[in-house]
Amino acid sequence: MRILVTGSAGFIGAALSQRLLARGDEVLGYDNLNTYYDVRLKHARLVRLREHANYQHITADLEDRATLDAAFAQFAPQRVVNLAAQAGVRYSLENPHAYIQSNIIGFTNILEACRHTQVEHLVYASSSSVYGANKLLPFSVQHNVDHPVSLYAATKKANELMAHTYSHLFAIPTTGLRFFTVYGPWGRPDMALFKFTANILAGQPIDVFNHGKHTRDFTYIDDIVEGVIRVLDRVPQGDTTFDPMHPTAASSAAPYRVYNIGNHQPIELARYIEVIEDCLGKRAIKNLLPMQAGDVADTYADVAELTRDTGYSPSTPVEIGVQRFVDWYRDFYKV
Repeated sequence: MRILVTGSAGFIGAALSQRLLARGDEVLGYDNLNTYYDVRLKHARLVRLREHANYQHITADLEDRATLDAAFAQFAPQRVVNLAAQAGVRYSLENPHAYIQSNIIGFTNILEACRHTQVEHLVYASSSSVYGANKLLPFSVQHNVDHPVSLYAATKKANELMAHTYSHLFAIPTTGLRFFTVYGPWGRPDMALFKFTANILAGQPIDVFNHGKHTRDFTYIDDIVEGVIRVLDRVPQGDTTFDPMHPTAASSAAPYRVYNIGNHQPIELARYIEVIEDCLGKRAIKNLLPMQAGDVADTYADVAELTRDTGYSPSTPVEIGVQRFVDWYRDFYKV
């Protein structure tokens, strides 16, 4: 198939594009290569993608409607995976306008382009952050998610609502994926695993928020990519069992779905740090701090719907996933 992947120089986008190319798809990557984190890492990911004859790349913002529309018109994608977004919970407290530009205006441009080029299926990144102030675990797509605790989370919830509108009005099949703390080789430098590894190796202290007591559903990148591809290949239809008198947030009479995509096995941050220390063979100097504004105490993905519909079954233990990251990090940075 011809698949347009936005955010193709990003962590998940690059890994997904590699898998799609390996199975014979044509991929048009679209990424603005912004400076939210080290651009050299993004370029290194792109170098690997450009080794494939079936990969093309456009460097531009989602907000650049003319360039985006031209990309859709020229490449004529059959399916689209929108992973481009302004990421980061904490950064949304410092620079809220970046989230409106990329995650709201940019996503509107994606929806409009899909509408006018008859795209078969739009898969887009939502986030576990949408669960916000929810406390009932595990988080289920059946739960109400009307209490976000960061602007980042609010924009991701907005994306789900916007997608449903386009699925309802224009019959565009859309699937939203609520990602749960993705980690692994080629990961993001703003994420805990990357920061902790760099600081521990350098003998610098690590900031451990909530005194390491909160839990995260850490999900290995290969398991995430497997789930995304399974979803991409399954174009949603209207849910014939949908009851508007008792609506569910997970589906609709329109061709619309939302899924959690996580490991379904949360672990405490303190244990995660122990695993990193074991893999590095070095102890961390810990700076214990209270919970940060915008963070949630715990995440835990109920993936029952995704498993039911696609056979998704994450299989990478955190001990193996972290070791693979550490091996990659040592090789990439020659540490």
